[in-house]
Parts: sequence; structure tokens; C-alpha cells
Amino acid sequence: MVLSYGGIDMIIKSNELKTQLRENMRGGEGTARVTELVTEKELLGKGRLFATITLEKGVGIGYHVHEGDTEIFHILSGRALYSDAGDEREVTAGDVLVCPVGTGHSIKNIGSEDVVLTALILYA
Repeated sequence: MVLSYGGIDMIIKSNELKTQLRENMRGGEGTARVTELVTEKELLGKGRLFATITLEKGVGIGYHVHEGDTEIFHILSGRALYSDAGDEREVTAGDVLVCPVGTGHSIKNIGSEDVVLTALILYA
């Protein structure tokens, strides 16, 4: 059963989530798997993405700048190389990464297991 509040679903069952394969996401290598957790409608105009992203070994999201929004990653598993406005650092499960409006970032799986992260993009 799905509950609703003001026309917005409050429970979204896992089998209802939509997954997209994004090849060379933002110019990165390989194919990222993006599972949308909620739609823009559920974000109530405050953002455009709340998703789980899976990067297999060697897969990455290319460097890009956020204009008009901020992106937050929470690393759930794996080991990745994260570029924070050009400053590269290794990140692992539990780390939280914030890319504020007007700055850029990229991420690439450098480990042997999948990197799984939750991504949230909020409007500035």
C-alpha cells in the first residue's frame, strides 16, 4: 500500500524504482547505473535529483561544474577518487562529499568492488 499526502506518495516500494544506465556520464568512463529514489515532484521544487548511483570498477562521472545547484554524495560502499574543484582525494564508505553551487567535481571507482553512493542535488 502506498500512502499519499497532498498527492505525493509517502512510500515508494523498491520494485517501483526506475533505473537508468548512463554511458559516459558527464564525460566519465564506462556506464553508471542511476536509480531514482524520488522524482522532482517529491522534492517539492527544492531539487532535481535524489538517487543511488552505482559505479563498477573503472567507471566514473566526469568533471562538471554545478551552476544553480549543490550536489551532495554519501558513499555507501567502495573506494573512489574524488576531484573536489581539482583537488583529488580518495574517498570510501561513510564519507560525505559536498559540491557547492559554482564549484566542480568528478568521481571514479578505483577499487575492486562497486562504488555505491546516494546523490542529492538541491537548487541554490
